[in-house]
Order: sequence, then structure tokens, then C-alpha cells
Amino acid sequence: MIIEIVSAVVVVGGVWLASAVRVVKQYERGLVFRFGRVHTHVREPGLALLVPIADRMQKVNMQVVTLPVPAQDGITRDNVTVRVDAVVYFKVVDPVLATVHVQDYRSAIGQVAQTSLRSIIGKSDLDDLLSNRERLNQGLELMIDSPALDWGIHIDRVEIKDVALPESMKRSMSRQAEAERERRARVISADGELQASAKLAQAAAAMADTPAALQLRLLETVVQVSAEKNSTLVLPFPVELLRFLDAQTPKDSTESKESLTPNGHARADSDVPDQRSR
Repeated sequence: MIIEIVSAVVVVGGVWLASAVRVVKQYERGLVFRFGRVHTHVREPGLALLVPIADRMQKVNMQVVTLPVPAQDGITRDNVTVRVDAVVYFKVVDPVLATVHVQDYRSAIGQVAQTSLRSIIGKSDLDDLLSNRERLNQGLELMIDSPALDWGIHIDRVEIKDVALPESMKRSMSRQAEAERERRARVISADGELQASAKLAQAAAAMADTPAALQLRLLETVVQVSAEKNSTLVLPFPVELLRFLDAQTPKDSTESKESLTPNGHARADSDVPDQRSR
């Protein structure tokens, strides 16, 4: 009989101890309700002792929660129909407010995010949605964070994930981008031609002051052209060039004289007597 009583006491004590001890994990906080009223002292991670029957504990997750916002259809300020989805990162900073002031804070944050996203679409242009997402993310975060503070929720950040456009708008934007690239190519080509013409004008002015430079440039061009292909090149030479070459080349008494024809071509003249032989 005594053994049965002791066994019953041990069982009752075990049940009481099991109902009085709770384990709170590192990323959680324990909110204790005593006879239905919330206890102001929030239990930290570790073992938490409760009063059996009187206390009930509710654990609140303090980790950052990733909440995807379903895609919302809307019309931008410049009358373009778009479909935008986003993602919200938030966490609980006050377990008491998150548990007492709102029934389901995850659902509440999701609904506020959807309405705020539709509102931000109507207030923005298409170019803002495509290029100024950082500013839109900040505005969307402020719109969601205002009611969330009353629920003990802190909005860490909000990111717009994707902006879906109609197919007709995509084709129009592709044509616009192609025209813009063609315009830039033409502008760059025109700038290059302008710079090249300026350099050519400078070179022409320099050669005009020095005729010998123009003649040497002509000879260099002939050499370059003849080196590329094995072909016969017929090129008229100006009389001044031939006279310049004749003046720079020493004359030999055994060589025949060359006279210049009026049209600028050189002609061998073997009938001209050698003045030095006379």
C-alpha cells in the first residue's frame, strides 16, 4: 500500500514538473499568460518555470521572416498596365504587442504589403518602376512600417522582385532601345569624322607650308600601295616632283639626259648633247 502511494506521488510530481517547466530556444521569447492576463516579464531563452494550471506560455519567434507578396496588377501614372510582385523582410521586436494587439501578424503584414504595393504602382511612372527601384523600395517600406510599429513589428526591408509588362509594351521598348543604340552609333561616327577632318586639315596646312613633305607623303603612299599587291601601278607625277628628284640626284656624264614634256611625263632624250662633254 505504501509503495502504491509513493508511486502515485512520484507520478503526480513528474506530471506537475513537466507542466511547470518549459524550454525557450535561443531565437524565441516566452510570453506567459496567468489566468488569461499577460505577464509583463517576458521569459528569455533557457528553462522557464511556470505555475501549473495558472500559467500558459506562448512562444514568439524573433527571427527575420521572409514574406513574399503576391503579384499585384495596377496601372501606372502614365497609363501602363503592369504586374509587380515584391518580398518583405520583417521581425518581431515586441512579443507582447505582436501577440496581444493583432491576431495574426504575418497575415496582417501581408495584407498591408499588398495594398501598399498597389498604391505605389499607381503613384509611379513606368520608368520609375524599371530604373528607380531603390527609391520605390524605401517608399514602400515606410508605408508598411507605419502600421507595423503598433503591432510590435519592425520592417527590415522591402524589395520589388519583378515588373511584368504586356508584350506590346516590350516590343515598343525594344524598338526604342534599338533606335537609341543606332543614334549613339551615328553620333560617335560623326564625332570621329569631325576629329579626323580636323587632323587632316592640320596636316594639309603643314604640307602646304612645306611642299617637300607633300611629295614625300606621295612617295610613301605609292610604296605602301605597291607593297600590298604585285601589280603594275600607273601614277602621274607632277613636274615639280620630277624637278625636285632631278635636283637631288647627282648627274653622271655617261647617262643620257631626261627632258620633261609639257604634260608632266619624263622622256629620255639621247639626242641632247652633253654640255659637260663640250
